[in-house]
Amino acid sequence: MIKQIFNKKTAFALVVGALLNACDAGFDNPVNPNAAGLPAGTTASAGPLDLSRFVTLGDSLTAGYADGTLYLHGQENSYPAILANRFALAGGGSFTQPLVDDDTGGLLFAGATVDANADGNHDFPPRLVLNAATQSPEPIAGTITGDPLLNPATAGAPYNNMGVPGAKSFHLTLGNYGDPAGLAGGTANPYFVRFASNTTSSMIADASAQLPTFFVLWIGNNDVLSYATAGGTGVDQTGNTNPASYGSSDITDPGVFATVYNGLVTAMTAAGGKGILVNIPDVSSIPFFTTVPHNPIPLNAPTAGGLNGAYANYNAGVQGALAANMISAEEAAARTITFSASDNNAVVILDETLTDLTGLNAQLVNLRQATSNDLLVLTASSKIGTLANPNDPTSVWGLGAPLTDADVLIPSEIASINAARTAYNATIKNIADNNADLTLFDAASALAELKANGLDYGTGKITAVYATGGGFSLDGVHPTARGYAVIANLMIDTINAGFDANIPKTDPGAYTTIFIK
Repeated sequence: MIKQIFNKKTAFALVVGALLNACDAGFDNPVNPNAAGLPAGTTASAGPLDLSRFVTLGDSLTAGYADGTLYLHGQENSYPAILANRFALAGGGSFTQPLVDDDTGGLLFAGATVDANADGNHDFPPRLVLNAATQSPEPIAGTITGDPLLNPATAGAPYNNMGVPGAKSFHLTLGNYGDPAGLAGGTANPYFVRFASNTTSSMIADASAQLPTFFVLWIGNNDVLSYATAGGTGVDQTGNTNPASYGSSDITDPGVFATVYNGLVTAMTAAGGKGILVNIPDVSSIPFFTTVPHNPIPLNAPTAGGLNGAYANYNAGVQGALAANMISAEEAAARTITFSASDNNAVVILDETLTDLTGLNAQLVNLRQATSNDLLVLTASSKIGTLANPNDPTSVWGLGAPLTDADVLIPSEIASINAARTAYNATIKNIADNNADLTLFDAASALAELKANGLDYGTGKITAVYATGGGFSLDGVHPTARGYAVIANLMIDTINAGFDANIPKTDPGAYTTIFIK
């Protein structure tokens, strides 16, 4: 009964009519990048810049990743590709990317799918599309054909776009990051394996070897984002200066980040090139953390009453712990579970920061209901309201069964993320402020504005609303092609202001958003 009630109001209900107006059914939306152009009577100019060898270095945002994977359309509409198109009007040179074969997405290894963590899922699945009938994202139908290996001697190397999905700051310096032999042990990244110049070269070596005359460096997102998207299940490694000991979902020590980042900038500017440094946005500005509310569950009076009865002993135990001075009144209030006949009941979650009361009573596990200070991850939307145990009708996730650590970022985890991100951004800003050949693109402010008010690009507007806002793809983390176009335009504004250039912008309205089936 509870599951049926919940399904009438999903965590992020989508209106099909709105979606049909906001989405693209296929790749038939022709891009007219010249639509924005320049004011009448002006001409494109690079100013003091030499745009002949333009190189970008970063992670999935630089690669053009979208909809949960790397696919051709996303790469072709990456912000670096859009920038290169505009730079060409002001003396820019050729720009190459390690393109995949098609628009299905996903990767194969020696022709086979991979389930490295044995969770029953393909680690590199096809891209997501919106099923208009079910109002939910799902993998596109099709056969994955992409293989991680490209022959750099024949596939167009060197590559100007050095964006590698999953890369953290310190990964860019690793000499084995592109070695196929390291895939099984997790020391190599399959996306870099695809196009590394050789098995011992690092990302920064391959990028700097191109002697860039102009570059964009956007790295550091995954140094906190991998921890965030995993619901804070990793470790905050602040104070640990040995990144070789980090797990894949850990937060990078700010000191490690600063040392690595300084080295990256030194290498990229060694040939005298100029560039943009990009800072790290707040994770709470992206739909992956803002779409699922803390209180998405509608309940009728009988169901709410039944749940309150089921939690009566737990609540009594909490009061007993309060009477025994084991917890404060504030913690007792936070741990008290109550439901009402309303559309907005908060989910029950586990919170490891609560006092361990299981010594008093084994049933008093660390439960509380979520608040607006918690961030539920997007993937929790498909879990809430379903059964943890198909044979137990009381084991409804978020009600009878608490959401786990991986499903939600709690305040202490958010604080760890923000502390590290703030330190990273201070490093980035300090370097940009003290080098006349560098300028800072404030991506953090741009995405904060996108979340708060949307971004108007002249012929239209994008927002951070999941699926319908036009700014973010269906993975809730990476932009759509239109979102990448807006980012490219904002970078052009930064370049023009910082280097006295006059580079024309593109028209984001000519680019696609999400795709429906």
